[in-house]
Amino acid sequence: MPWSTTSRHSSSRALQRGLGALLFACLAAGWSAVQAMDWNALGELARQRAQTPFQPVGDKLPEDLAALDYDQMRDIRFRTERSLWRDQSLPFEAQFFHLGLYQKRAVRLHELAPEGVTDLPYRSADYNMGRNTVDPTAWGDLGHAGFRLHYPLNNPAYKDELVVFLGASYFRALGAGQQYGLSARGLAIDTVGGQGEEFPRFTDFWLQRPAPGATEVTVLALLDSPRASGAYRFVIRPGASTTMTVTSRLFLRAGAGPVNTLGLAPLTSMFLHGENQPNDNDFRPEVHDSDGLMMHTGDGEWLWRPLQNPAQISVSSFTMRQPRGFGLMQRDRRFASYEDIEARYERRPSAWVRPLGDWGAGRVELVQLRTPDETHDNIVAYWVPATLPAPGQPLDFAYELSWQGEAQQTPPGAWVVQSRRGYGYTKLSASEQQRQPQFVLDFAGPALEALPADAAVRAVASADANGRIVEALAYPNPTQRGWRVTLRVERLDPARPVELRVFLQHQNNTLSETWTHAVLPE
Repeated sequence: MPWSTTSRHSSSRALQRGLGALLFACLAAGWSAVQAMDWNALGELARQRAQTPFQPVGDKLPEDLAALDYDQMRDIRFRTERSLWRDQSLPFEAQFFHLGLYQKRAVRLHELAPEGVTDLPYRSADYNMGRNTVDPTAWGDLGHAGFRLHYPLNNPAYKDELVVFLGASYFRALGAGQQYGLSARGLAIDTVGGQGEEFPRFTDFWLQRPAPGATEVTVLALLDSPRASGAYRFVIRPGASTTMTVTSRLFLRAGAGPVNTLGLAPLTSMFLHGENQPNDNDFRPEVHDSDGLMMHTGDGEWLWRPLQNPAQISVSSFTMRQPRGFGLMQRDRRFASYEDIEARYERRPSAWVRPLGDWGAGRVELVQLRTPDETHDNIVAYWVPATLPAPGQPLDFAYELSWQGEAQQTPPGAWVVQSRRGYGYTKLSASEQQRQPQFVLDFAGPALEALPADAAVRAVASADANGRIVEALAYPNPTQRGWRVTLRVERLDPARPVELRVFLQHQNNTLSETWTHAVLPE
C-alpha cells in the first residue's frame, strides 16, 4: 500500500491524509502497516507529526533492567552471529543496542527491502546477557536503544564498526584508521538563546538493505521533539574519509512556542586543554577531540577559530551568506602532541560540513562550555538560518558530512598548524604579561612553501575596540617550511573579551586563512 504526497484529485489527497494518519498511529503503536517507505512518504509523516501535539516517549524500564549499573550494562553484548544481513553475506551488517541506564527511550527499527518494510523488534535471544542475573524473556518487545553499522573498513576479512546512531539525534562515524571522537546530531534547538536546550530525538529508523557488492548504505530517520519534527536521509559511503550525504526536511510544530536558535548540521566535541591552553597538572600536552573550528565563507574567506575550555560559557557567532563549509577539526595528528596510548586523540576524526544547495544567509555559532575533565562534551557548532519557516512549512536542506583523518579539508593556500600563548625570556612583569598577552602562531601550506626565505610576508593583524595591537611580526620558520607570527595585544578592559584576527599577506595577496581568536576574561 505505497503512498506519496503527490495527487491529481482532491479525493486522492483526502485518502492520502487518511493513510498518513493511519501510518502515524501505526508507528506510534510500534508496528508498520505499509509495504513501502520512500522520501516523500517520510516527509509527509514528519509534516503530519508537526500538526499534532508532541507525544513524549515513555522511559520506564523493567525493574531488574533499570537496576543494572554501568559495568553490568557493558556486559550485555549483541550476538555478532545475529547481525542483520549477515546470513545474506552482504558488505554491510547492522547490530542493535540494548536499552538501560542512560538509554531509556526506545527507537523503532525497520528494514527497507525490495519486498517491502519489515519491523525489527527486540528479541532477547539476540543478546548475550553476560553475568547479569536477569530474565529478559519477561520483558516483551522493549524496542531498541539504537544501532550501529559494520563494514570492512580497515581489513577485507573483518567488518569494522562504521557508524553509530545512539541517543537523542546523536550519531558518529569513522573513516579508515580512526577512533571515535566527536559526534554529529540531527538538530539542535535553543542550545543558547532560549529558555533551555531541547534535544530532538530520532524515533524511527528504516535501514535500507544494501545490494551485494554495495559501497554505500542508506538510512531513513524520523525526528521528533516538542517544537519540531523532521525527515532525514543518510547515504553513507565508507572510506579513508567516510562521507554522508544528509538530506533533511524540517517542520516547526504548530502552537508549540517559538524557536530562538535552530541549529542545523550540529557537531558536538570535547576540548579540555591544548597548546593554546596548557595544563601543568596533566602529563599529556593536549587532550581534545577537536582543536579548532574551521569555516569557509560565501565570500571565499577561510577562518580558523582555536577552541578553548572557558571559565564560563562562551558563544561566538560568524555571520555569512551562502556558507561553503564549516567543521570541528582535529588538525594535529601527531601522537607526541597527546602522549595518550589509550585514548589516541591523534586518531580522532575531523568532521567537515559542506552545504549542498542554497543555505542563504545566517551564522555559524560556536558554543564553548567549561568542562572539568575529558568525559564531558563541551563544544558545539552549528548553522543558524537567518529566517525560520512558519509552523507547518518545510525547511529543506542538505549537506555532505565527511569524517576525515590524515587527509582532511584545508584552505588552498596556508593554514594555522600551531597556536601558542606566552612569553620566552622577557623583562615584562607577570602583571604586564597578563595585560599584554603574546601569541605565537605557525602557518604552513603550499602558498608559503613556494616563497623564498627573504619574501616580504606581512602579518595583517587587528583587534576589536577592547584591544590594541602592540606588535605583529612575521618571519620564516624553516623547521616547517612555513612562517611564524608573533602577536602581542594590549587588553584595555581585562573583564571583557578581545577579538583578534591575523592573516598573512604578500604583495597585497592573501596567503593564508584568518586566525580568529577570542582572548577571554580570566
